[in-house]
Amino acid sequence: MNSIWELDTFYRKRNIIIIGAGFTGLWSAVAIKEKYPEKSVLVIERNSIPLGASTRNAGFACFGSLTEVIADAQKMGWEKTLELVTMRFDGLQKIQHYFRNDEIDFELNGGYEIVNNEEPLVHIDTVNDKLKAITGLDQTYTLRQNKIQEFGLGKSAFLIENPCEGSLHSGKLLQKLLEKCQELKIEFLFGTEMNNIDEKVNDVEIYVSDNLSIKADKIIYCTNAFTSKFLENENIIPARGQVLLTEPIDGLKLKGTFHYDEGYYYFRNIGNRILLGGGRNQDFKTEETITFETTEFLQNHLENFLKEVILPHQSIKIALRWSGIMAMGDEKTPIVKQLSERQFCAVRLSGMGVALAPKIGEMIAEMI
Repeated sequence: MNSIWELDTFYRKRNIIIIGAGFTGLWSAVAIKEKYPEKSVLVIERNSIPLGASTRNAGFACFGSLTEVIADAQKMGWEKTLELVTMRFDGLQKIQHYFRNDEIDFELNGGYEIVNNEEPLVHIDTVNDKLKAITGLDQTYTLRQNKIQEFGLGKSAFLIENPCEGSLHSGKLLQKLLEKCQELKIEFLFGTEMNNIDEKVNDVEIYVSDNLSIKADKIIYCTNAFTSKFLENENIIPARGQVLLTEPIDGLKLKGTFHYDEGYYYFRNIGNRILLGGGRNQDFKTEETITFETTEFLQNHLENFLKEVILPHQSIKIALRWSGIMAMGDEKTPIVKQLSERQFCAVRLSGMGVALAPKIGEMIAEMI
């Protein structure tokens, strides 16, 4: 049994309870508290630190590559694609408004995409024309053949530059967001897992154990790939992203963020080391999981990509391997909506949570 002191403080009723302390949960908490400073906001996180994709990603700003935009437009149409690009662009601006670049290791060194056939180049003028109103650039994507040798990517046919892409330190960004939440007097319960929800006329009751519950006026699911456990009717498919990090490499030429194959492969430098992730399109079914593991098949595939495309003819040692869990669906549009009188969700960020979460936080604050 809990004491009266615990029940009156940590487990008291709140105006808003957010489930999940990743990027979406924290940006939503900040947006709500800034819009409604009088409301009490509690964030519940089942792990000791935020997990999922927020601390397990590759540290990309997530603006998006040329072939990714082309593929999205072909699948979703230009209207939805441009809405998504706008959210990502505005989200990155908001991050820079809240935090100094040196606080979160934010570097806009430009993003590059390796392309090995001419087909995407046919669309580059159309894409640039569509994106000009968003980025303010005549050429959001530019062919940069002169940089292929500069970066040591001699096996690549074409290299496309995008100045809107960049990199950051995901852990430092989360820490700064947590500091911002504490400034705003947003409260947290880490290591607390939600077991069940009971929505009533006057409140929602969240059961965190057999005999302990917390009430709220409204709750918001910000659990991304793990949301299917609670919201079975939503189109949410977990997508594991595997990553590896090399030991330091002498004379490394590569600097910036790079994509290949519609963003299924992504790599960047961290100082004089290479971080490489992706390749789940080689084994979609196995990677539709919420299990934090790496597989021998995909890690070997990534190592081969590293040796054949990024650093040919070099001996490379791997220092770290990990995985994060993203949330995908039939299309890339996030699910941000009201589920019932007192329940809301902001989920399915399609691997673009770094850029999307700041704007999704604003959307959910308006919605509640």
